[in-house]
Amino acid sequence: MGKKFKIFFVVVFALVFVGSAAGILTAQERYRQSRQAYSQAAEAFTATAPPSSSAVSAVRSQPEETSRPDLPVYVDFKKLLEESPDVVAWLYCPDTVINYPVVQGTDNEFYLHHSYDGEAFNSGSIFVDYENSPGFVDSNTVIYGHNMSDGSMFASISNWSSQSFYDQHPLMWLLTPTENYRVILVSGYTTSAYSDTYQIFRLPSLEFEEYLGQAKAQSDFAMEDPLDPDAHYVLLSTCAYEFDDARYVLHGRLEKIE
Repeated sequence: MGKKFKIFFVVVFALVFVGSAAGILTAQERYRQSRQAYSQAAEAFTATAPPSSSAVSAVRSQPEETSRPDLPVYVDFKKLLEESPDVVAWLYCPDTVINYPVVQGTDNEFYLHHSYDGEAFNSGSIFVDYENSPGFVDSNTVIYGHNMSDGSMFASISNWSSQSFYDQHPLMWLLTPTENYRVILVSGYTTSAYSDTYQIFRLPSLEFEEYLGQAKAQSDFAMEDPLDPDAHYVLLSTCAYEFDDARYVLHGRLEKIE
C-alpha cells in the first residue's frame, strides 16, 4: 500500500507541475501577444517625424528655448480612428513603456479585457472612465490601465513613488485628434479603489481645489509648481498590492500645446 501511495503521489505531483508550467507558458504567450499588438500599433500609427497630413496630431518631449516645444511622437488619428472609433487619445512618456492609444467605451468593463481594437486581451486597454465627458473637458478625467506582471500597460506608474524617478520623468504627453497636451505630473500616491480620489469634477470649485490640495499633500514626490484649480487634470490609475483593493494613482495637469 505504501509503495502504491508513493507512486500515486508522484503522479499527482507531476500532473500538477505540468499543469502549472502550462499555465505559466500560456500566460507568457498572452503577454507576448499583447506586447506585440501594442508595439505594432505604435509602429502603424505613430512616427517620430512630422508627416504632411493635417489629420495627424503632434507633441514633443523636451521644451526648447523658443515658444514651441519639442515633439517626440506624431499620431495618425485619421488612420487610427478608422480601425478603432473608440480611441480618444494617445498617451506617451519618454523612456518608459507608456506609449499607448487611449479609448473610452460605454462602460468600464469592456476595455478591461479588450484591446483598443476590440480584440479580447487579458491586458485590456488604457481607457477613460465612461462617466467622464468626452474631450478631456472635465476638471479631472480618470484613466485606467492594468498593472501587468510583465511591466506593460500601467505597471510602471508606481515608479513615480520614487522622487528620483519623478525628477527624470516629470511629465507625459497626451495627444488627441483635436488638441495636444503636456501632462505636468503633480502628485502620485497609493490609495483605495473606493477612496474619494475617484470623484469626477465637471467644473472648477472649492471642493475641487481642496481635492487637489489633498492629492498633493499625500504625494510620494514633491514638485514646486503651484496647483491651478481652474486647469484640467487627468488621474492615471492602476492596481497596487500594499493592501486589499489598493491602487496607485498619478495626477497630472493638462497644459495645451498651441
